[in-house]
Amino acid sequence: MAQEKPSAPPRARGIASLTVHIPSAFRENVTRPASNPAKHTSRWDTLEFRFYYLAAFFAIPAMVWIPISLSQASHRNYPFYASRLSQGWINGRLVDNSDAQYRSFRDNLPILFNAAAVYIGVKFLIRYLNKDALSNLYLIPANVVLSIITVVALHGSSSLKIFAIISLNFVIAKKCRASFLGPLLTWLFNGLVLFSNELYHGYRFNVLPGLSALDSFSGIYPRWHVIFNITMLRLISFNMDYYWACNNAETADITSNPTEKQRVTIPHREEYYSAMNYVAYVLYTPLYIAGPIITFNDFMWQHRKPTSLGIRPRVMYLVRFACCYLTMEFILHYMYMVAIKDRKAWIEASPAEIAMISFWNLMIVWLKLLIPWRFFRAWALLDGIDPPENMVRCMANNYSTFGFWRSWHRSYNLWIIRYIYVPLGGSRNVILNTVLVFSFVALWHDLTFRLLMWGWLVSLFVLPELVASYVLPASKYDRYPWYRHVCALGGVLNILMMMAANLVGFVVGTDGVRFFFSQLFGTLEGVRFMVLCFVCLFIGVQLMFEYREEELRQGIVRRC
Repeated sequence: MAQEKPSAPPRARGIASLTVHIPSAFRENVTRPASNPAKHTSRWDTLEFRFYYLAAFFAIPAMVWIPISLSQASHRNYPFYASRLSQGWINGRLVDNSDAQYRSFRDNLPILFNAAAVYIGVKFLIRYLNKDALSNLYLIPANVVLSIITVVALHGSSSLKIFAIISLNFVIAKKCRASFLGPLLTWLFNGLVLFSNELYHGYRFNVLPGLSALDSFSGIYPRWHVIFNITMLRLISFNMDYYWACNNAETADITSNPTEKQRVTIPHREEYYSAMNYVAYVLYTPLYIAGPIITFNDFMWQHRKPTSLGIRPRVMYLVRFACCYLTMEFILHYMYMVAIKDRKAWIEASPAEIAMISFWNLMIVWLKLLIPWRFFRAWALLDGIDPPENMVRCMANNYSTFGFWRSWHRSYNLWIIRYIYVPLGGSRNVILNTVLVFSFVALWHDLTFRLLMWGWLVSLFVLPELVASYVLPASKYDRYPWYRHVCALGGVLNILMMMAANLVGFVVGTDGVRFFFSQLFGTLEGVRFMVLCFVCLFIGVQLMFEYREEELRQGIVRRC
Protein backbone atom coordinates (compact mmCIF):
# COMPACT_ATOMS: atom_id res chain seq x y z
CA MET A 1 0.00 0.00 0.00
CA ALA A 2 1.65 3.21 -1.12
CA GLN A 3 1.76 6.48 0.76
CA GLU A 4 -0.24 9.45 -0.40
CA LYS A 5 1.66 11.98 -2.46
CA PRO A 6 2.39 15.19 -0.60
CA SER A 7 0.66 18.28 -1.85
CA ALA A 8 2.31 21.55 -2.79
CA PRO A 9 4.23 23.53 -0.15
CA PRO A 10 1.85 25.36 2.22
CA ARG A 11 1.64 29.09 2.46
CA ALA A 12 3.36 30.39 5.57
CA ARG A 13 0.18 32.03 6.82
CA GLY A 14 -2.29 29.30 5.88
CA ILE A 15 -4.56 28.46 8.81
CA ALA A 16 -4.04 24.74 8.29
CA SER A 17 -1.90 22.44 6.21
CA LEU A 18 -2.18 18.66 5.98
CA THR A 19 0.96 17.99 3.95
CA VAL A 20 3.54 15.60 5.32
CA HIS A 21 7.26 16.08 4.78
CA ILE A 22 9.90 13.41 5.22
CA PRO A 23 12.80 15.29 6.80
CA SER A 24 16.38 15.69 5.69
CA ALA A 25 19.30 15.03 7.98
CA PHE A 26 21.36 18.18 8.01
CA ARG A 27 19.39 20.68 5.95
CA GLU A 28 17.15 21.42 8.92
CA ASN A 29 14.36 19.30 7.42
CA VAL A 30 13.80 21.57 4.46
CA THR A 31 13.40 21.35 0.72
CA ARG A 32 14.62 23.99 -1.67
CA PRO A 33 12.27 24.58 -4.61
CA ALA A 34 13.45 25.78 -7.97
CA SER A 35 11.55 29.06 -7.72
CA ASN A 36 10.99 31.39 -4.80
CA PRO A 37 7.44 30.75 -3.52
CA ALA A 38 7.19 33.84 -1.31
CA LYS A 39 4.66 36.36 -2.61
CA HIS A 40 5.07 39.18 -0.10
CA THR A 41 7.88 41.62 0.44
CA SER A 42 9.59 41.68 3.81
CA ARG A 43 7.73 43.33 6.68
CA TRP A 44 10.66 43.25 9.10
CA ASP A 45 11.35 46.97 8.70
CA THR A 46 7.74 48.24 8.70
CA LEU A 47 6.20 50.44 11.40
CA GLU A 48 3.87 47.59 12.39
CA PHE A 49 6.76 45.24 13.11
CA ARG A 50 8.74 47.88 14.92
CA PHE A 51 5.84 48.04 17.36
CA TYR A 52 6.02 44.25 17.68
CA TYR A 53 9.75 44.46 18.49
CA LEU A 54 9.03 47.01 21.20
CA ALA A 55 6.40 44.76 22.77
CA ALA A 56 8.73 41.74 22.60
CA PHE A 57 11.51 43.82 24.21
CA PHE A 58 9.42 44.07 27.38
CA ALA A 59 7.46 40.78 27.22
CA ILE A 60 10.30 38.29 26.75
CA PRO A 61 12.46 39.49 29.69
CA ALA A 62 9.33 39.44 31.88
CA MET A 63 8.66 35.83 30.84
CA VAL A 64 12.19 34.93 31.97
CA TRP A 65 12.24 37.02 35.14
CA ILE A 66 8.92 35.75 36.58
CA PRO A 67 10.01 32.07 36.88
CA ILE A 68 13.44 33.12 38.17
CA SER A 69 11.83 35.29 40.86
CA LEU A 70 9.57 32.40 41.88
CA SER A 71 12.69 30.24 42.30
CA GLN A 72 14.51 32.39 44.83
CA ALA A 73 15.17 31.12 48.37
CA SER A 74 13.58 34.31 49.69
CA HIS A 75 10.23 33.61 48.02
CA ARG A 76 7.37 32.78 50.39
CA ASN A 77 6.59 29.46 48.66
CA TYR A 78 10.21 28.25 48.55
CA PRO A 79 9.93 26.05 51.70
CA PHE A 80 7.11 24.05 50.09
CA TYR A 81 9.32 22.64 47.32
CA ALA A 82 12.92 23.09 48.57
CA SER A 83 13.18 19.42 49.52
CA ARG A 84 12.90 18.45 45.84
CA LEU A 85 16.02 20.39 44.88
CA SER A 86 19.53 18.91 44.81
CA GLN A 87 23.11 20.11 44.57
CA GLY A 88 23.86 21.92 41.32
CA TRP A 89 27.01 23.07 39.54
CA ILE A 90 26.16 26.54 38.19
CA ASN A 91 27.01 29.56 40.33
CA GLY A 92 26.30 27.75 43.60
CA ARG A 93 22.63 27.25 42.68
CA LEU A 94 20.59 24.18 43.58
CA VAL A 95 19.16 22.28 40.63
CA ASP A 96 15.62 21.07 40.04
CA ASN A 97 16.41 17.49 39.03
CA SER A 98 13.05 16.23 40.26
CA ASP A 99 11.59 15.10 36.92
CA ALA A 100 12.13 11.34 37.01
CA GLN A 101 12.13 10.86 33.24
CA TYR A 102 14.79 13.47 32.53
CA ARG A 103 16.75 12.60 35.70
CA SER A 104 17.28 9.04 34.42
CA PHE A 105 18.89 10.47 31.28
CA ARG A 106 20.81 13.32 32.95
CA ASP A 107 22.32 11.17 35.69
CA ASN A 108 23.34 8.42 33.26
CA LEU A 109 24.74 10.71 30.58
CA PRO A 110 28.41 9.88 31.39
CA ILE A 111 27.63 6.15 31.03
CA LEU A 112 25.83 6.80 27.73
CA PHE A 113 28.75 8.82 26.41
CA ASN A 114 31.17 6.01 27.29
CA ALA A 115 28.91 3.39 25.72
CA ALA A 116 28.57 5.45 22.55
CA ALA A 117 32.34 5.97 22.36
CA VAL A 118 33.04 2.22 22.67
CA TYR A 119 30.32 1.38 20.15
CA ILE A 120 31.53 3.91 17.57
CA GLY A 121 35.13 2.76 18.14
CA VAL A 122 34.26 -0.88 17.44
CA LYS A 123 32.28 0.05 14.33
CA PHE A 124 35.10 2.29 13.10
CA LEU A 125 37.53 -0.61 13.36
CA ILE A 126 35.15 -2.90 11.43
CA ARG A 127 34.74 -0.25 8.74
CA TYR A 128 38.50 0.18 8.48
CA LEU A 129 38.92 -3.55 7.92
CA ASN A 130 36.24 -3.45 5.19
CA LYS A 131 37.07 -0.06 3.69
CA ASP A 132 36.77 -1.34 0.10
CA ALA A 133 33.21 -2.62 0.54
CA LEU A 134 30.58 -0.99 -1.70
CA SER A 135 27.78 -1.39 0.83
CA ASN A 136 27.49 -1.52 4.60
CA LEU A 137 25.73 -4.88 4.76
CA TYR A 138 28.89 -6.34 6.34
CA LEU A 139 27.97 -4.28 9.44
CA ILE A 140 24.74 -6.21 10.03
CA PRO A 141 26.32 -9.13 11.97
CA ALA A 142 28.25 -6.63 14.13
CA ASN A 143 25.01 -4.72 14.76
CA VAL A 144 23.34 -7.93 15.89
CA VAL A 145 26.13 -8.89 18.29
CA LEU A 146 26.46 -5.40 19.77
CA SER A 147 22.69 -5.05 20.08
CA ILE A 148 22.29 -8.35 21.93
CA ILE A 149 25.11 -7.39 24.30
CA THR A 150 23.42 -4.02 24.91
CA VAL A 151 20.00 -5.52 25.59
CA VAL A 152 21.39 -8.13 27.99
CA ALA A 153 23.44 -5.49 29.83
CA LEU A 154 20.42 -3.20 30.11
CA HIS A 155 17.75 -5.71 31.07
CA GLY A 156 19.53 -8.80 32.35
CA SER A 157 17.34 -11.88 32.38
CA SER A 158 14.40 -9.82 31.09
CA SER A 159 16.17 -9.79 27.74
CA LEU A 160 14.80 -13.32 27.32
CA LYS A 161 11.29 -11.84 27.35
CA ILE A 162 12.26 -9.36 24.67
CA PHE A 163 13.82 -12.06 22.50
CA ALA A 164 10.68 -14.17 22.85
CA ILE A 165 8.40 -11.29 21.83
CA ILE A 166 10.43 -10.27 18.79
CA SER A 167 10.70 -13.94 17.73
CA LEU A 168 6.93 -14.39 17.82
CA ASN A 169 6.46 -11.17 15.86
CA PHE A 170 8.93 -12.40 13.21
CA VAL A 171 7.07 -15.72 12.94
CA ILE A 172 3.80 -13.84 12.32
CA ALA A 173 5.39 -11.89 9.47
CA LYS A 174 7.01 -14.90 7.83
CA LYS A 175 4.05 -17.27 8.18
CA CYS A 176 1.46 -14.79 6.90
CA ARG A 177 3.58 -13.15 4.19
CA ALA A 178 1.12 -11.49 1.74
CA SER A 179 -2.02 -12.59 3.59
CA PHE A 180 -4.28 -9.96 5.19
CA LEU A 181 -3.77 -11.94 8.40
CA GLY A 182 -0.27 -10.49 8.59
CA PRO A 183 -1.29 -6.91 9.44
CA LEU A 184 -4.24 -8.14 11.51
CA LEU A 185 -2.20 -10.50 13.69
CA THR A 186 0.69 -8.02 13.87
CA TRP A 187 -1.49 -5.28 15.34
CA LEU A 188 -3.38 -7.64 17.65
CA PHE A 189 -0.20 -9.26 18.94
CA ASN A 190 1.65 -6.01 19.55
CA GLY A 191 -1.41 -4.37 21.10
CA LEU A 192 -1.77 -7.33 23.47
CA VAL A 193 1.93 -7.16 24.38
CA LEU A 194 1.67 -3.43 25.05
CA PHE A 195 -1.35 -3.94 27.30
CA SER A 196 0.18 -6.94 29.10
CA ASN A 197 3.46 -5.14 29.72
CA GLU A 198 1.57 -2.34 31.45
CA LEU A 199 -0.78 -4.64 33.36
CA TYR A 200 1.91 -7.03 34.68
CA HIS A 201 4.75 -4.49 34.93
CA GLY A 202 7.04 -6.46 32.65
CA TYR A 203 6.19 -9.85 34.23
CA ARG A 204 8.24 -11.80 36.77
CA PHE A 205 9.98 -15.14 36.40
CA ASN A 206 8.88 -16.23 39.89
CA VAL A 207 5.39 -17.03 38.56
CA LEU A 208 6.94 -20.23 37.16
CA PRO A 209 8.45 -22.86 39.47
CA GLY A 210 12.23 -22.97 39.43
CA LEU A 211 12.73 -19.70 37.54
CA SER A 212 12.60 -17.22 40.41
CA ALA A 213 16.42 -17.01 40.48
CA LEU A 214 16.36 -15.27 37.10
CA ASP A 215 14.70 -12.24 38.66
CA SER A 216 17.90 -11.50 40.57
CA PHE A 217 19.79 -10.73 37.34
CA SER A 218 17.92 -7.55 36.45
CA GLY A 219 20.55 -5.60 34.50
CA ILE A 220 21.28 -1.86 34.47
CA TYR A 221 17.70 -0.92 33.56
CA PRO A 222 15.28 -3.59 34.84
CA ARG A 223 12.10 -1.81 33.68
CA TRP A 224 12.43 -3.01 30.12
CA HIS A 225 8.69 -2.68 29.49
CA VAL A 226 8.84 1.11 29.95
CA ILE A 227 10.94 1.59 26.80
CA PHE A 228 9.47 -1.35 24.88
CA ASN A 229 6.89 0.99 23.31
CA ILE A 230 9.60 2.21 20.92
CA THR A 231 10.59 -1.37 20.08
CA MET A 232 6.94 -2.17 19.35
CA LEU A 233 6.91 0.48 16.61
CA ARG A 234 9.89 -1.20 14.95
CA LEU A 235 8.21 -4.60 15.17
CA ILE A 236 5.15 -3.26 13.36
CA SER A 237 7.34 -1.45 10.83
CA PHE A 238 9.16 -4.65 9.85
CA ASN A 239 5.98 -6.71 9.54
CA MET A 240 4.09 -4.08 7.55
CA ASP A 241 7.03 -3.34 5.24
CA TYR A 242 7.45 -7.06 4.64
CA TYR A 243 3.70 -7.48 4.00
CA TRP A 244 3.74 -4.67 1.41
CA ALA A 245 6.90 -6.09 -0.16
CA CYS A 246 5.20 -9.47 -0.56
CA ASN A 247 2.23 -7.76 -2.22
CA ASN A 248 4.40 -5.62 -4.50
CA ALA A 249 5.35 -7.36 -7.71
CA GLU A 250 7.82 -4.61 -8.60
CA THR A 251 10.32 -4.66 -5.76
CA ALA A 252 13.01 -2.28 -6.87
CA ASP A 253 16.71 -2.95 -7.00
CA ILE A 254 17.86 0.55 -7.90
CA THR A 255 21.49 1.20 -8.66
CA SER A 256 21.69 4.83 -7.52
CA ASN A 257 21.25 6.11 -3.98
CA PRO A 258 17.53 6.42 -3.21
CA THR A 259 16.01 9.64 -1.93
CA GLU A 260 14.70 9.87 1.62
CA LYS A 261 11.14 9.20 0.50
CA GLN A 262 12.25 6.29 -1.69
CA ARG A 263 14.13 4.74 1.23
CA VAL A 264 10.85 4.55 3.12
CA THR A 265 8.47 3.51 0.35
CA ILE A 266 10.52 1.30 -2.00
CA PRO A 267 10.54 -2.31 -0.75
CA HIS A 268 13.49 -4.69 -0.87
CA ARG A 269 13.71 -8.15 -2.34
CA GLU A 270 12.43 -10.81 0.03
CA GLU A 271 15.86 -12.09 1.03
CA TYR A 272 16.57 -8.76 2.75
CA TYR A 273 13.70 -9.38 5.19
CA SER A 274 15.81 -11.96 6.98
CA ALA A 275 16.09 -12.82 10.66
CA MET A 276 19.58 -11.31 10.85
CA ASN A 277 18.48 -7.99 9.34
CA TYR A 278 15.35 -8.03 11.50
CA VAL A 279 17.27 -8.33 14.78
CA ALA A 280 19.84 -5.75 13.65
CA TYR A 281 16.99 -3.29 12.98
CA VAL A 282 14.71 -3.96 15.94
CA LEU A 283 17.51 -3.85 18.54
CA TYR A 284 19.77 -1.29 16.82
CA THR A 285 21.73 0.07 19.79
CA PRO A 286 21.88 3.86 19.11
CA LEU A 287 18.10 4.08 18.64
CA TYR A 288 16.99 1.27 20.94
CA ILE A 289 16.21 3.24 24.10
CA ALA A 290 14.30 6.26 22.80
CA GLY A 291 14.49 6.48 19.02
CA PRO A 292 14.12 8.45 16.77
CA ILE A 293 12.06 5.93 14.87
CA ILE A 294 13.28 4.76 11.49
CA THR A 295 11.41 2.32 9.25
CA PHE A 296 12.86 -1.05 8.32
CA ASN A 297 12.97 -0.18 4.62
CA ASP A 298 14.88 3.02 5.35
CA PHE A 299 17.28 1.23 7.71
CA MET A 300 18.13 -1.41 5.12
CA TRP A 301 18.51 1.05 2.24
CA GLN A 302 21.03 3.00 4.29
CA HIS A 303 23.05 -0.21 4.65
CA ARG A 304 22.65 -1.23 1.01
CA LYS A 305 23.24 2.22 -0.49
CA PRO A 306 25.17 4.23 2.11
CA THR A 307 25.79 7.93 1.55
CA SER A 308 28.52 10.01 3.13
CA LEU A 309 27.06 12.18 5.86
CA GLY A 310 30.20 14.30 6.17
CA ILE A 311 32.27 15.15 9.25
CA ARG A 312 31.42 18.83 9.65
CA PRO A 313 27.60 18.37 9.71
CA ARG A 314 27.92 15.67 12.34
CA VAL A 315 30.21 17.83 14.47
CA MET A 316 27.80 20.76 14.18
CA TYR A 317 24.95 18.48 15.25
CA LEU A 318 26.92 17.61 18.38
CA VAL A 319 27.40 21.33 19.02
CA ARG A 320 23.65 21.88 18.70
CA PHE A 321 23.06 19.06 21.19
CA ALA A 322 25.50 20.68 23.64
CA CYS A 323 23.74 24.05 23.31
CA CYS A 324 20.34 22.46 24.03
CA TYR A 325 21.74 20.57 27.01
CA LEU A 326 23.31 23.70 28.52
CA THR A 327 20.08 25.64 27.98
CA MET A 328 18.22 22.98 29.95
CA GLU A 329 20.86 23.13 32.69
CA PHE A 330 20.38 26.90 33.00
CA ILE A 331 16.61 26.47 33.26
CA LEU A 332 16.85 23.71 35.88
CA HIS A 333 19.28 25.78 37.97
CA TYR A 334 17.38 29.06 37.84
CA MET A 335 13.71 28.08 37.27
CA TYR A 336 12.37 25.47 39.67
CA MET A 337 9.17 25.01 37.71
CA VAL A 338 8.90 21.22 37.96
CA ALA A 339 9.29 21.25 41.75
CA ILE A 340 6.76 24.07 42.07
CA LYS A 341 4.31 22.18 39.87
CA ASP A 342 4.75 18.85 41.66
CA ARG A 343 4.30 20.37 45.13
CA LYS A 344 1.56 22.76 43.98
CA ALA A 345 3.58 25.58 45.49
CA TRP A 346 1.58 28.38 43.91
CA ILE A 347 -0.13 29.82 47.00
CA GLU A 348 -1.15 33.45 46.37
CA ALA A 349 0.44 33.31 42.93
CA SER A 350 -0.68 36.01 40.51
CA PRO A 351 -2.27 35.13 37.14
CA ALA A 352 1.01 36.05 35.42
CA GLU A 353 2.95 33.71 37.70
CA ILE A 354 0.49 30.86 37.14
CA ALA A 355 0.72 31.39 33.38
CA MET A 356 4.52 31.28 33.49
CA ILE A 357 4.53 28.16 35.67
CA SER A 358 2.40 26.52 32.96
CA PHE A 359 4.47 27.81 30.05
CA TRP A 360 7.87 26.88 31.46
CA ASN A 361 6.71 23.42 32.49
CA LEU A 362 5.71 22.85 28.89
CA MET A 363 9.06 24.20 27.72
CA ILE A 364 10.84 21.79 30.06
CA VAL A 365 8.74 18.91 28.69
CA TRP A 366 9.84 19.91 25.19
CA LEU A 367 13.51 20.10 26.17
CA LYS A 368 13.53 16.90 28.22
CA LEU A 369 12.38 15.04 25.10
CA LEU A 370 14.47 16.98 22.60
CA ILE A 371 17.77 16.41 24.40
CA PRO A 372 17.69 12.58 24.62
CA TRP A 373 16.36 12.33 21.08
CA ARG A 374 19.20 14.49 19.77
CA PHE A 375 21.77 12.53 21.76
CA PHE A 376 20.67 9.19 20.34
CA ARG A 377 20.25 10.61 16.84
CA ALA A 378 23.78 12.02 17.06
CA TRP A 379 24.98 8.55 18.07
CA ALA A 380 23.27 7.05 15.01
CA LEU A 381 24.68 9.76 12.72
CA LEU A 382 28.19 9.03 13.94
CA ASP A 383 27.46 5.39 13.08
CA GLY A 384 26.43 6.34 9.54
CA ILE A 385 22.64 5.97 9.99
CA ASP A 386 20.46 9.02 9.31
CA PRO A 387 17.14 8.74 11.20
CA PRO A 388 14.53 11.53 10.98
CA GLU A 389 14.95 14.55 13.23
CA ASN A 390 12.24 14.51 15.90
CA MET A 391 11.79 18.21 16.67
CA VAL A 392 12.35 20.73 13.91
CA ARG A 393 10.89 23.84 15.56
CA CYS A 394 11.00 25.27 19.05
CA MET A 395 7.84 24.62 21.06
CA ALA A 396 7.28 28.40 21.28
CA ASN A 397 7.43 28.76 17.49
CA ASN A 398 4.12 27.08 16.63
CA TYR A 399 0.71 28.52 15.83
CA SER A 400 -0.84 25.65 13.85
CA THR A 401 -2.17 22.57 15.63
CA PHE A 402 -1.36 20.36 12.66
CA GLY A 403 2.06 21.94 12.22
CA PHE A 404 2.81 21.53 15.92
CA TRP A 405 2.17 17.79 15.89
CA ARG A 406 4.14 17.28 12.69
CA SER A 407 7.17 18.96 14.25
CA TRP A 408 6.86 17.65 17.84
CA HIS A 409 7.78 13.94 17.59
CA ARG A 410 8.38 13.97 13.86
CA SER A 411 9.70 10.45 13.37
CA TYR A 412 6.69 9.10 15.26
CA ASN A 413 4.42 11.31 13.16
CA LEU A 414 5.93 9.88 9.98
CA TRP A 415 5.49 6.36 11.37
CA ILE A 416 1.81 7.07 12.11
CA ILE A 417 1.26 8.52 8.64
CA ARG A 418 2.73 5.43 6.97
CA TYR A 419 1.29 2.67 9.12
CA ILE A 420 -2.01 4.10 10.44
CA TYR A 421 -3.21 7.32 8.82
CA VAL A 422 -2.75 6.42 5.14
CA PRO A 423 -3.97 2.79 5.43
CA LEU A 424 -7.14 4.08 7.15
CA GLY A 425 -7.92 6.41 4.26
CA GLY A 426 -5.74 9.43 4.91
CA SER A 427 -7.28 12.83 4.31
CA ARG A 428 -10.46 11.25 2.95
CA ASN A 429 -11.52 10.59 6.56
CA VAL A 430 -9.69 13.37 8.39
CA ILE A 431 -11.92 13.73 11.47
CA LEU A 432 -12.35 10.00 12.18
CA ASN A 433 -8.71 9.23 11.48
CA THR A 434 -7.57 12.10 13.70
CA VAL A 435 -9.58 10.73 16.64
CA LEU A 436 -8.28 7.20 16.05
CA VAL A 437 -4.69 8.36 15.64
CA PHE A 438 -4.59 10.49 18.78
CA SER A 439 -6.38 7.79 20.79
CA PHE A 440 -3.65 5.36 19.70
CA VAL A 441 -0.93 7.91 20.49
CA ALA A 442 -2.35 8.47 23.98
CA LEU A 443 -2.64 4.76 24.80
CA TRP A 444 0.78 4.08 23.29
CA HIS A 445 2.30 6.62 25.68
CA ASP A 446 0.49 5.36 28.77
CA LEU A 447 -2.65 3.35 29.47
CA THR A 448 -4.23 6.04 31.63
CA PHE A 449 -7.42 8.06 31.39
CA ARG A 450 -5.42 11.30 31.60
CA LEU A 451 -3.51 10.50 28.42
CA LEU A 452 -6.67 9.29 26.72
CA MET A 453 -8.33 12.58 27.67
CA TRP A 454 -5.34 14.36 26.18
CA GLY A 455 -5.78 12.45 22.92
CA TRP A 456 -9.47 13.33 22.70
CA LEU A 457 -8.78 16.98 23.55
CA VAL A 458 -6.20 17.19 20.78
CA SER A 459 -8.65 15.61 18.35
CA LEU A 460 -11.28 18.14 19.40
CA PHE A 461 -8.90 21.09 19.21
CA VAL A 462 -7.80 20.38 15.63
CA LEU A 463 -11.39 20.77 14.42
CA PRO A 464 -11.49 24.61 14.56
CA GLU A 465 -8.35 24.82 12.44
CA LEU A 466 -9.70 22.24 10.04
CA VAL A 467 -13.01 24.08 9.67
CA ALA A 468 -11.24 27.43 9.27
CA SER A 469 -9.07 26.04 6.47
CA TYR A 470 -12.24 25.28 4.48
CA VAL A 471 -14.17 28.44 5.38
CA LEU A 472 -11.23 30.83 4.84
CA PRO A 473 -8.82 29.09 2.44
CA ALA A 474 -5.54 30.89 1.81
CA SER A 475 -5.87 30.39 -1.94
CA LYS A 476 -8.99 32.59 -1.94
CA TYR A 477 -8.35 35.23 0.71
CA ASP A 478 -4.59 35.52 0.97
CA ARG A 479 -4.55 38.66 -1.18
CA TYR A 480 -6.63 40.64 1.35
CA PRO A 481 -4.73 42.63 4.03
CA TRP A 482 -7.15 41.60 6.78
CA TYR A 483 -6.59 37.88 6.17
CA ARG A 484 -3.21 37.83 7.93
CA HIS A 485 -4.73 39.30 11.10
CA VAL A 486 -7.67 36.88 11.10
CA CYS A 487 -5.18 34.03 10.74
CA ALA A 488 -3.21 35.45 13.67
CA LEU A 489 -6.35 35.43 15.83
CA GLY A 490 -6.86 31.79 14.89
CA GLY A 491 -3.23 31.09 15.72
CA VAL A 492 -3.66 32.57 19.21
CA LEU A 493 -6.65 30.30 19.86
CA ASN A 494 -4.64 27.33 18.58
CA ILE A 495 -1.79 28.12 20.97
CA LEU A 496 -4.11 28.38 23.97
CA MET A 497 -5.83 25.10 23.08
CA MET A 498 -2.52 23.29 22.51
CA MET A 499 -1.20 24.53 25.85
CA ALA A 500 -4.37 23.37 27.61
CA ALA A 501 -4.25 19.91 26.01
CA ASN A 502 -0.57 19.37 26.85
CA LEU A 503 -1.00 20.64 30.40
CA VAL A 504 -3.72 18.00 30.84
CA GLY A 505 -1.70 15.20 29.26
CA PHE A 506 1.85 15.82 30.43
CA VAL A 507 1.99 18.35 33.25
CA VAL A 508 -0.80 18.95 35.79
CA GLY A 509 -3.76 16.85 34.61
CA THR A 510 -7.40 17.91 34.47
CA ASP A 511 -7.56 19.11 38.11
CA GLY A 512 -4.50 21.32 37.70
CA VAL A 513 -5.80 22.84 34.46
CA ARG A 514 -9.17 23.49 36.11
CA PHE A 515 -7.40 25.38 38.91
CA PHE A 516 -5.24 27.36 36.49
CA PHE A 517 -8.23 28.36 34.40
CA SER A 518 -10.21 29.37 37.48
CA GLN A 519 -7.39 31.73 38.42
CA LEU A 520 -6.89 33.09 34.92
CA PHE A 521 -10.53 33.50 33.89
CA GLY A 522 -12.35 33.56 37.22
CA THR A 523 -10.93 36.79 38.61
CA LEU A 524 -10.84 40.34 37.30
CA GLU A 525 -7.05 40.40 37.60
CA GLY A 526 -6.88 37.15 35.68
CA VAL A 527 -9.10 38.47 32.89
CA ARG A 528 -6.97 41.60 32.57
CA PHE A 529 -3.84 39.47 32.36
CA MET A 530 -5.39 37.16 29.73
CA VAL A 531 -6.27 40.18 27.58
CA LEU A 532 -2.62 41.26 27.77
CA CYS A 533 -1.53 37.68 27.13
CA PHE A 534 -3.79 37.49 24.09
CA VAL A 535 -2.20 40.66 22.66
CA CYS A 536 1.31 39.28 23.25
CA LEU A 537 0.43 35.97 21.61
CA PHE A 538 -1.10 37.84 18.66
CA ILE A 539 2.20 39.69 18.21
CA GLY A 540 4.12 36.44 18.57
CA VAL A 541 2.04 34.77 15.85
CA GLN A 542 2.62 37.71 13.51
CA LEU A 543 6.37 37.30 14.04
CA MET A 544 6.04 33.56 13.35
CA PHE A 545 4.18 34.32 10.11
CA GLU A 546 6.91 36.65 8.92
CA TYR A 547 9.64 34.22 10.00
CA ARG A 548 8.09 31.58 7.76
CA GLU A 549 7.75 34.12 4.94
CA GLU A 550 11.46 34.85 5.33
CA GLU A 551 12.21 31.13 5.05
CA LEU A 552 10.19 31.03 1.83
CA ARG A 553 12.01 34.07 0.47
CA GLN A 554 15.27 32.18 1.04
CA GLY A 555 13.88 29.15 -0.79
CA ILE A 556 13.39 27.13 2.40
CA VAL A 557 10.14 25.19 2.73
CA ARG A 558 9.21 23.44 5.97
CA ARG A 559 5.97 21.55 6.31
CA CYS A 560 5.27 22.74 9.84
